[in-house]
Amino acid sequence: METGSNITWHELSLSKEFRRVQNAHHSFVIWFTGLSGSGKSTIANELANVLYKNGISNYVLDGDNIRHGLNKDLGFTDSDRKENIRRIGEVSRLFVDSGQVILTAFISPFQEDRDTVRSLLEDNEFIEVYVRCPIEECESRDPKGLYQKARGGLIKDFTGIDSPYEEPLNPEIILETDRYSIEECVSQLLHYLTSRNFI
Repeated sequence: METGSNITWHELSLSKEFRRVQNAHHSFVIWFTGLSGSGKSTIANELANVLYKNGISNYVLDGDNIRHGLNKDLGFTDSDRKENIRRIGEVSRLFVDSGQVILTAFISPFQEDRDTVRSLLEDNEFIEVYVRCPIEECESRDPKGLYQKARGGLIKDFTGIDSPYEEPLNPEIILETDRYSIEECVSQLLHYLTSRNFI
């Protein structure tokens, strides 16, 4: 059923700015992108703990967790990957409107899709964080055994093996998890956020 012409945007009584005042901090998206095993979720969750301890309302959206619910109907074809990121982008925008900091940990392999999410948000609301780690290192870690399954042909269209990963062209920050510890990466992120008055 076609509904596009029968729906109208309803303006909310409480704006994003009011919610930011109530929360006493800016709201924005930290978009972690990188290969499986690069450390995206680990860094996102550690940063979330630090933000929480400093009174900053935040929430982590993790790729695997989202596929258990909101996106459980999607596979890993290119079109499904695009839809996966589109939905997360829209959810992230809602979190920003609610006045919170949203941390997303998704491989999000395509530059076009990451740019689409950026375009949904205003200036100073999207921070692309490239969690850079050589595939050899990611594969040696293989925390979920996915690379082994992909190499064995049990997982098709696996990013970095038989599906491409497009490195970010101009990310706000690059974290090199093969060179720095999780704590050091979080410290680098905090320095970035504080130096630019995000927190």
